[in-house]
Amino acid sequence: MGGHAPFRRAIIIVLDGLGVGELPDAECYDDADSNTLVHIAEAVGGLDLPNLQRLGLGHIVRVAGVLAVAAPAGCYGKMAERSAGKSTTVGHWELAGVVTERPSPTYPEGFPADIIAAFEEATGRHVLWNRPASGTEIIERLGPEHLRTGDLIVYTSADSVFQVAAHEDKVPVDELYEACRAARELLTGEHTVERVIARPFTGQPGCFRRTERRRDFSLLPPQPTLLDLAKEAGLPVLAVGKIDQIFAGRGITEAHHCVTNPEALTATLAYAQRRAPGIIMANLVEFDMVFGHRNDAQGFAGALEEFDGWLPKVLAIMRPDDMLFLTADHGCDPTTPGTDHSREYVPLLACGERLRPGVDLGARDTFAALGATVAEALGLDWSGKPGQSFLAETRAA
Repeated sequence: MGGHAPFRRAIIIVLDGLGVGELPDAECYDDADSNTLVHIAEAVGGLDLPNLQRLGLGHIVRVAGVLAVAAPAGCYGKMAERSAGKSTTVGHWELAGVVTERPSPTYPEGFPADIIAAFEEATGRHVLWNRPASGTEIIERLGPEHLRTGDLIVYTSADSVFQVAAHEDKVPVDELYEACRAARELLTGEHTVERVIARPFTGQPGCFRRTERRRDFSLLPPQPTLLDLAKEAGLPVLAVGKIDQIFAGRGITEAHHCVTNPEALTATLAYAQRRAPGIIMANLVEFDMVFGHRNDAQGFAGALEEFDGWLPKVLAIMRPDDMLFLTADHGCDPTTPGTDHSREYVPLLACGERLRPGVDLGARDTFAALGATVAEALGLDWSGKPGQSFLAETRAA
């Protein structure tokens, strides 16, 4: 980090799945009229988010229960996804400066027979299902057969994923991980999916439960990301939630992996209290994984209000040379008939003592605007990468 860098630290919190309205090409993704935040608020009769309201959330989109306050404490806007797709991986990579030009392969009819045969040979276990499914529903449906046979439950979704579910008492978690590593090695070339996901579960028929030992085996980003640039400059890059797996461990100096919002918020606050320079990047996965994909608008609303209540804790310990960014990676509208991600704008809120409050950032044409801004703030070279920094628009005189 050069001595000219105007800031020492950026805290980036990704509220997984919190879209704020359909993108112009949403219809191409079967996502016309999606609006995660607005529809959640309508479904529950209004949201109580006083701290996000104070930062300017009500200026981004009209949300029931959230006012457009006269003097927002933060800068506000929204960002469009330039990448092809609407996945967690693609969204996070674009936030960090990598635009995915071609869509990753998806398998609405299941994976080809030769891929499944090779997977069965590599693991020594047969495969059940091999079609798109809701993860919670498929383990309830096929869990009893899996317990009887030991066959692995393989399924996918609208995302570019190969998911493998197994009961921890029937297939040890380490064996499940090895099976997923085998799948990761098999899924190359035209079948290079973004993620292979291990989905261990426990319980009995009629009462199965997915456990916190989920693990994602992700692709490496094809180009250096914001995290790589910071690490190469000697800055700490602290990852919370599933950030370590989304970036396949690259560009990260320390990680606290977790799969619940409360644990991620606790870890983010602990990292912030260290007061080290660099980047803290956190993903709050439960918005998407637990509520969005399960069409649970009430649960999503409750999690948003829980986050809003936590927000003052991190704001209270921020120093003058800190910046806080709140955003998302895609939409996941729980009020639509489907359970998949939605192609939406994502919110952009930024605050810090050295930022002018109340700046309208408008609609940025790529998520990478955030990465570009953080790079400029920390004195990192963003040459040749997408996105226009908005730092000059927001810095206090």
